[in-house]
Amino acid sequence: MVVCYSHTVVWNKGYTKYTHPSVEKISKTMKMRKIDNFKNWRNAIRRENKLNGFYNKPKPSGKLAELVGFALGDGNISNFPRTQRLILTCNANNPGLIERYKELVTSLLCKPPRVCTVKGTNAVRLDIYRKGISKWLGIPAGNRGGELENLIPGWVGKRVSYTISMLRGLYEAEGSLTISRKSYTYNFQFSNRNKCLLDLVYDKLTYLGYHPERRTYYIRLRRKNEVERFKKLIKYRVY
Repeated sequence: MVVCYSHTVVWNKGYTKYTHPSVEKISKTMKMRKIDNFKNWRNAIRRENKLNGFYNKPKPSGKLAELVGFALGDGNISNFPRTQRLILTCNANNPGLIERYKELVTSLLCKPPRVCTVKGTNAVRLDIYRKGISKWLGIPAGNRGGELENLIPGWVGKRVSYTISMLRGLYEAEGSLTISRKSYTYNFQFSNRNKCLLDLVYDKLTYLGYHPERRTYYIRLRRKNEVERFKKLIKYRVY
């Protein structure tokens, strides 16, 4: 029996072609000789229409604003040496929610996310690796649990329709609707521990003519007519 032991470290771990000395030399040589070793590959996938806007930054739209809202509410962007990862966490009991944001990610970032269950929980994660996710969505990478300013891209506030779409994403991620017919109580609540995000939701609801209640970790609408009107406005849980 032959046993092989290998202690080789993957050469490209943490490197790019500009920071790894050997690959940088090869890259410069090929550039100097005008050798394009990806030319045939690019031409092939263009003929098969597989790029489909892969390198084009998504334009401002209601769908993009909604994805931004969901990512802010229950998502995370992580930085890696040569790429970024977006994770969206969904409720496993809501297949419509999972399918909707799977389609949004695929259409806007031009790459289908991986769908995986989280053991021991009732959660499903959609995750995707791509360069420049934070830049494309216009939201910061890293932990947003603290007092981070400028959470949303400026273009969202330029149209009321974009603001409504962003609120839909936020409420689909962190919203809950409770209606008790017996006691005639209505509660449409957005929960989050980021003060800046709570301020944002409160301000947008007020701007749209609602009368939200503010608590430490949540914003809620309690008036029956406002709850029903806002639910219809953002198409909450309509897939």
